[in-house]
Amino acid sequence: MTNPLLQSFNTKYNSAPFAEIKEEHYLPAFKELIDQSLQEIQEITQNPETPTFENTIEALAYSGEQLDVVSNIFFNLNSAETNDEIQQIAQEVSPLLTEFASKISQNEQLFSRIKKVYDEKDHYSLNEEQKMLLEETYKGFVRNGALLNDEKKEQLKNINIELSKKSLQFGQNVLAATNQYYKHLTNKDDLAGIPEAILAQYEEEAKERNLEGYVITLQFPSLLPVLTYAENRELRKELAIANGKKSFDGGEFDNQNLIKELVQLRQEKAQLLGYKSFADYVLEERMAKSPQKVLEFLNELLTKAKPFAQKDVEELSVLAKANGITEMQSYDHAYYAEKLRKQKFDFNDEELKPYFQLDKVQEAVFGLAGKLFGLEFVETADIQKYHADVKTYEIYEGENFKALLYADYHPRKGKRAGAWMTSFKNQYIKNGENHRPHISVVCNFTKPTSETPSLLTFNEVTTLFHEFGHALHGVLANTQYPNLSGTSVKWDFVELPSQFLENYCYEPEFLKTFAKHYQTGEVLPDEKIQKIEDSKNFMEGYQTLRQLSFGILDMSYHAENVKVEDVKTFETETIKATQVYPTLSETAVSTSFSHIFQGGYSAGYYSYKWAEVLDADAFQYFKENGIFNPEIAAKYKVLLSSGGTKDPMELYKNFRGSEPKVESLLKRAFG
Repeated sequence: MTNPLLQSFNTKYNSAPFAEIKEEHYLPAFKELIDQSLQEIQEITQNPETPTFENTIEALAYSGEQLDVVSNIFFNLNSAETNDEIQQIAQEVSPLLTEFASKISQNEQLFSRIKKVYDEKDHYSLNEEQKMLLEETYKGFVRNGALLNDEKKEQLKNINIELSKKSLQFGQNVLAATNQYYKHLTNKDDLAGIPEAILAQYEEEAKERNLEGYVITLQFPSLLPVLTYAENRELRKELAIANGKKSFDGGEFDNQNLIKELVQLRQEKAQLLGYKSFADYVLEERMAKSPQKVLEFLNELLTKAKPFAQKDVEELSVLAKANGITEMQSYDHAYYAEKLRKQKFDFNDEELKPYFQLDKVQEAVFGLAGKLFGLEFVETADIQKYHADVKTYEIYEGENFKALLYADYHPRKGKRAGAWMTSFKNQYIKNGENHRPHISVVCNFTKPTSETPSLLTFNEVTTLFHEFGHALHGVLANTQYPNLSGTSVKWDFVELPSQFLENYCYEPEFLKTFAKHYQTGEVLPDEKIQKIEDSKNFMEGYQTLRQLSFGILDMSYHAENVKVEDVKTFETETIKATQVYPTLSETAVSTSFSHIFQGGYSAGYYSYKWAEVLDADAFQYFKENGIFNPEIAAKYKVLLSSGGTKDPMELYKNFRGSEPKVESLLKRAFG
């Protein structure tokens, strides 16, 4: 059997040959490519020449290229277009990759060569990027156990394999629990308050399941309208509890024991490597540097934001009391927030949606990238896709091909919830050739119906800009080495480009270029634009507290000597200072907290708020000098294209001229 994953891709730009890949190709490809990559490592270690930067550090940076490509293809599909077979393969492949990583990081011959180059680094004439690669390579090996004895290395390898399997299982459980639940209704009166356009989606969902009436799922575009608009409080409660019970109901997809195991394994790993806690281990490689600094940062924001959050809830309680509700619950928040927003600003998301046609919003974000960075996007039919919904674009800067973009916007059974940017192929320069990246933006926006195109809420507009900010970090990448390219930066710096781009959604001069009614072409009226601006910080106190609760919960799971005997109790105690509503005993945040138990945000969720300080400060610089200022855009482009080649604070100061100020965020959030 010819395996396309083991051949040169005979495709435009060497893009992934999705049409030719079958599930049975993955496992043999992984096994073969792991062997090939280990052979490359052996060639480095057995090189009879004295270790040098070129024959050791650089050779290692460029090794395993095809394995990286196949891993990206496989794991991206496991998130965006998975099935039972792919999930099963993932369970088999993840331990193989973890063991492979351990074989490299614990290869004594390889490390001795790296250490020799590192110890003699002053003898080399290295440029800034080469110095960073050497530093990161050496630290990476030490942080992966290179200085441990053989017994401890074996322990670490086994811990890493278990962590890999269990975090994968965590994500699979969340997806299965999400897909398992649906609410079937036949009486339209039960859905009073929900806009007709949303009801049409529920009807379509019912038809797809061969049912009469309406079906609501736990996919976000289906769930959120119930919580926001449904007059039926019992329905809001039922859906909110169903969502909060995901993987917390003691059933087949329960994640409580997995959380305890993951926390314990991470703690063991950190202590084995000589750190007090997993948070200490992680934060050594972040801008924040220590758990103490993160907690000081989070608690400073908590102190400032809590009075605003309490004021937010008090305002909502007045409306709820008019409906006879004496004690508001968390599942009442979105409903009464929408009512108050309507009352204060006289608009709601549904009346804005006709002005935010997905195609036009995408055009706008493409146009913004053109205005700031000189990029042009051209849709192409020459690139193979993993699903019919996906659209592909060639990106150019002048005559130069810059990147390939996959845009995947609509929910389906095989796609996990949320929105994310990822890459199928990284940018790097080798033998004088600049290999350009293949970037993917994945979202879960409402599908078009036979009657209407895909229309976005304003929140979804900002989501698209957010993910596209990440994409630009990848698209503009221009570094020598793949492991310093694009989004390969400190984790608490990675959200700066994404959150920065969201700011443009609130700028009237820019909004008017694309916010046009999909039927009439009418530009979004000035008074509605003013209301969007006025409402920008609506419920900001509550939203800040919510984000802080996630950050504090994450840090607590990864703190020194942490003991989790009962997930719900631990969670409740940890975040009680951030809570402004009674806790629902049937629900838990932790059991579907994929960011920290499946994704890469463990001991790093605070990064969102940390990066908000950066993005508020950065955009303030543009605001003071013009939001399309070409000189400042050129400096910002240097920051984006530099990837992880410099310390992020140095990159930021080169762009801004000074360190970021927390006051920029507080001013934007609370005036």
